Amino acid sequence: MKYLFVFLIFAFSNASAQTKNMMIRLSEIEIDSNYLEEYNSILQEESRASVQLEAGVIAIYPMFQKENPTQIRILEIYANREAYEEHLKTHHFQKYKSSTLKMVKTLKLIDMVNIDSQTMIEIFRKIHN
Repeated sequence: MKYLFVFLIFAFSNASAQTKNMMIRLSEIEIDSNYLEEYNSILQEESRASVQLEAGVIAIYPMFQKENPTQIRILEIYANREAYEEHLKTHHFQKYKSSTLKMVKTLKLIDMVNIDSQTMIEIFRKIHN
Protein backbone atom coordinates (compact mmCIF):
# COMPACT_ATOMS: atom_id res chain seq x y z
CA MET A 1 0.00 0.00 0.00
CA LYS A 2 2.87 2.36 0.81
CA TYR A 3 4.32 1.94 -2.69
CA LEU A 4 0.93 2.57 -4.28
CA PHE A 5 0.61 5.80 -2.30
CA VAL A 6 4.08 6.95 -3.36
CA PHE A 7 3.24 6.14 -6.99
CA LEU A 8 -0.04 8.05 -6.80
CA ILE A 9 1.57 11.14 -5.28
CA PHE A 10 4.30 11.01 -7.92
CA ALA A 11 1.78 10.47 -10.70
CA PHE A 12 -0.35 13.40 -9.60
CA SER A 13 2.43 15.79 -8.56
CA ASN A 14 2.33 17.26 -12.04
CA ALA A 15 -1.47 17.05 -12.05
CA SER A 16 -2.16 19.44 -14.90
CA ALA A 17 0.15 17.56 -17.28
CA GLN A 18 -0.72 14.08 -16.02
CA THR A 19 -4.49 14.45 -16.01
CA LYS A 20 -4.73 15.72 -19.57
CA ASN A 21 -3.99 12.21 -20.80
CA MET A 22 -5.74 10.35 -17.99
CA MET A 23 -8.63 8.09 -18.95
CA ILE A 24 -11.56 8.01 -16.51
CA ARG A 25 -14.55 5.77 -16.99
CA LEU A 26 -17.64 4.66 -15.14
CA SER A 27 -18.89 1.18 -15.92
CA GLU A 28 -22.57 0.59 -15.23
CA ILE A 29 -23.28 -3.13 -15.04
CA GLU A 30 -26.40 -5.09 -14.21
CA ILE A 31 -25.76 -8.64 -13.05
CA ASP A 32 -28.14 -11.60 -13.20
CA SER A 33 -29.07 -12.17 -9.55
CA ASN A 34 -28.40 -15.90 -9.91
CA TYR A 35 -24.70 -15.12 -10.39
CA LEU A 36 -24.23 -12.18 -8.03
CA GLU A 37 -21.97 -13.81 -5.44
CA GLU A 38 -19.81 -15.49 -8.09
CA TYR A 39 -19.59 -12.28 -10.15
CA ASN A 40 -18.54 -10.20 -7.14
CA SER A 41 -15.79 -12.67 -6.29
CA ILE A 42 -14.42 -12.64 -9.85
CA LEU A 43 -14.62 -8.83 -10.04
CA GLN A 44 -12.83 -8.42 -6.73
CA GLU A 45 -10.00 -10.68 -7.91
CA GLU A 46 -9.69 -8.79 -11.20
CA SER A 47 -9.76 -5.31 -9.67
CA ARG A 48 -7.10 -6.20 -7.09
CA ALA A 49 -4.81 -7.73 -9.70
CA SER A 50 -5.22 -4.74 -11.99
CA VAL A 51 -4.26 -2.20 -9.32
CA GLN A 52 -1.43 -4.31 -7.91
CA LEU A 53 0.15 -5.48 -11.18
CA GLU A 54 -0.39 -2.65 -13.64
CA ALA A 55 1.45 0.65 -13.17
CA GLY A 56 -0.93 2.42 -15.56
CA VAL A 57 -4.04 1.43 -13.61
CA ILE A 58 -4.57 4.20 -11.06
CA ALA A 59 -7.86 2.81 -9.75
CA ILE A 60 -10.45 0.18 -10.45
CA TYR A 61 -12.98 0.69 -7.71
CA PRO A 62 -16.03 -1.58 -7.86
CA MET A 63 -19.17 -0.93 -5.83
CA PHE A 64 -22.87 -1.77 -5.86
CA GLN A 65 -26.08 0.09 -5.15
CA LYS A 66 -27.06 -0.47 -1.54
CA GLU A 67 -30.75 -0.88 -2.41
CA ASN A 68 -30.10 -3.00 -5.50
CA PRO A 69 -26.91 -5.11 -5.30
CA THR A 70 -27.23 -6.38 -8.88
CA GLN A 71 -26.44 -2.83 -10.03
CA ILE A 72 -22.63 -2.66 -10.11
CA ARG A 73 -20.65 0.51 -10.75
CA ILE A 74 -16.91 0.60 -11.35
CA LEU A 75 -14.82 3.75 -11.23
CA GLU A 76 -11.85 3.17 -13.53
CA ILE A 77 -8.89 5.55 -13.73
CA TYR A 78 -5.99 4.86 -16.09
CA ALA A 79 -2.82 6.92 -16.55
CA ASN A 80 -3.65 7.21 -20.25
CA ARG A 81 -5.41 5.48 -23.12
CA GLU A 82 -2.40 3.23 -23.72
CA ALA A 83 -2.58 1.94 -20.13
CA TYR A 84 -6.25 1.10 -20.70
CA GLU A 85 -5.45 -0.74 -23.95
CA GLU A 86 -2.73 -2.73 -22.17
CA HIS A 87 -5.14 -3.53 -19.34
CA LEU A 88 -7.54 -5.13 -21.81
CA LYS A 89 -4.80 -7.55 -22.89
CA THR A 90 -3.87 -8.79 -19.41
CA HIS A 91 -4.56 -12.33 -18.29
CA HIS A 92 -6.61 -11.21 -15.28
CA PHE A 93 -8.88 -8.97 -17.37
CA GLN A 94 -9.35 -11.64 -20.06
CA LYS A 95 -10.21 -14.18 -17.35
CA TYR A 96 -12.73 -11.75 -15.81
CA LYS A 97 -14.32 -10.95 -19.16
CA SER A 98 -14.66 -14.52 -20.38
CA SER A 99 -15.90 -15.93 -17.08
CA THR A 100 -18.55 -13.25 -16.48
CA LEU A 101 -20.11 -12.89 -19.95
CA LYS A 102 -23.13 -15.04 -19.07
CA MET A 103 -23.61 -13.14 -15.79
CA VAL A 104 -23.89 -9.63 -17.24
CA LYS A 105 -27.36 -8.50 -18.27
CA THR A 106 -26.36 -4.97 -19.32
CA LEU A 107 -23.11 -3.03 -19.64
CA LYS A 108 -22.70 0.68 -20.26
CA LEU A 109 -19.27 2.35 -20.43
CA ILE A 110 -19.28 6.09 -19.76
CA ASP A 111 -16.12 8.08 -20.44
CA MET A 112 -15.66 10.96 -18.01
CA VAL A 113 -13.47 14.07 -17.68
CA ASN A 114 -12.37 15.30 -14.27
CA ILE A 115 -13.28 18.80 -13.19
CA ASP A 116 -10.75 19.28 -10.38
CA SER A 117 -7.54 17.33 -10.91
CA GLN A 118 -5.73 19.09 -8.05
CA THR A 119 -8.09 17.63 -5.45
CA MET A 120 -7.25 14.09 -6.58
CA ILE A 121 -3.89 14.35 -4.79
CA GLU A 122 -5.65 15.21 -1.54
CA ILE A 123 -8.10 12.32 -1.92
CA PHE A 124 -5.28 9.79 -2.13
CA ARG A 125 -3.42 11.43 0.76
CA LYS A 126 -6.50 11.09 2.97
CA ILE A 127 -6.90 7.43 2.02
CA HIS A 128 -3.31 6.73 3.03
CA ASN A 129 -3.66 8.40 6.44
